[in-house]
Amino acid sequence: MLITIKYFGLIAEVTNTEEESLEFSGTTISDLVNALHSKYDSLKNKDFQIAQNQELVDFETKLTGDEIALLPPFAGG
Repeated sequence: MLITIKYFGLIAEVTNTEEESLEFSGTTISDLVNALHSKYDSLKNKDFQIAQNQELVDFETKLTGDEIALLPPFAGG
């Protein structure tokens, strides 16, 4: 499946891009994160949340969306 991945804040700095499309055959968010860790080694040391089709999900969620966003920690204020 073709997935659009959007990167925000510090995560965009680590990946050196704000958006990319990726053909991916994994089944869970965790599978995708592992693939991204392989592609962007320094991403392993960063905390982030994941949204699938603009809804926050955990790593065991089934990958169904065509849009994934990696979001850095949010600061309160």
